[in-house]
Amino acid sequence: MSFLGLAHRTLPPQTEGLRREVREFLSEALAGRSAASRAQSWDGFDPEFSRSIGARGWIGMTWPKQYGGAERSALERYVVIEEMLAAGAPVSAHWFGDRQTGPLLLRYGTEAQRRSILPSIARGELCVCIGMSEPDAGSDVAAIRSRARKVPGGWEITGAKVWTTNAHRAHYMLGLFRTVPEPSERHAGLSQFLVDMRSPGISVRPIPDIAAREHFNEVRFDQALVPESALVGKEGDGWTQAMAELAYERSGPERYLSSVQLLLELVRAVGAAPGERVRVAVGKAVASMATLRQMSLAIAGMLDSGANPALEAAIVKDLGTAFEQSLPEIVHDLLGTEPDRAAVADLGRVHALLLELAPCFSLRGGTREVLRGIVARGLGLR
Repeated sequence: MSFLGLAHRTLPPQTEGLRREVREFLSEALAGRSAASRAQSWDGFDPEFSRSIGARGWIGMTWPKQYGGAERSALERYVVIEEMLAAGAPVSAHWFGDRQTGPLLLRYGTEAQRRSILPSIARGELCVCIGMSEPDAGSDVAAIRSRARKVPGGWEITGAKVWTTNAHRAHYMLGLFRTVPEPSERHAGLSQFLVDMRSPGISVRPIPDIAAREHFNEVRFDQALVPESALVGKEGDGWTQAMAELAYERSGPERYLSSVQLLLELVRAVGAAPGERVRVAVGKAVASMATLRQMSLAIAGMLDSGANPALEAAIVKDLGTAFEQSLPEIVHDLLGTEPDRAAVADLGRVHALLLELAPCFSLRGGTREVLRGIVARGLGLR
């Protein structure tokens, strides 16, 4: 059975040994971490943890060994990511480099870019941020106005990026900039650059989110000069490259596991013999998660075979966002408790955190409206 190419996928038996290995490591590495800390898994920034899993070959798992990778399958990588997120591991320091920048450089980058960047990402030593969204452009990537202008010695970048996670900590940005000021059509004239964040002319301003965390940023470029070698792929191919990159971003286990700690705390709170209403609600939530997992796993298989499942990834991201945003309300409806960041019980603190974070789930990786537009075009409806 399949839908839009999402054929049923099962994990090969050899992945079970890897799963046990990862679980044993995480059991020791995360001992003592609170439920609220675990609930911030892929926002959790811990360079030491990233280096420790890099040393085990769990970053850049599918990459060639010559670039620091382990040449393992996308399904093996899926198992590692799934276990990390389910356990609440702090993966943010290496997340974007592993998930997006590395695969993009392998596909479009120069040999020099691969050799200089990929091994450091795989070791968990190099943090990358993504520069797509801009002020006044929202999730409309094609509406960006930041410019990269060809000058003697390289490219001069002027403009701003926003919602740039980890920009205040990142070593590099993979940024999308307009290299043709007035293109014939809005998706043309865009190019990607690998920008050293230490370059003169770059300033970073953290933006506190609703939970008072400072991981989003506004990044401004004031005639920042980057070398010619910073161009990724061909000039003008940035839109195609960025859309391929978003397929990696929109389809992974994070699209149904960002709120998993709240579901786990709910199960702990209701105990071994909950009432029928609770059993039905929890059963529906687990069934939704299992369905999303199968769809996400199918996309991992498509990526493993070299396909570009941009349409399928948009569907998974949209459905996953709706599921994750529903969990705080489910907890409130079932237990009648109010979220409380100062609560003694883990459930209250996790509930409060995820209630605050849930609105951003339908922004990151593309808004619901953008994703549904992609699906409509893919189905020939617009």
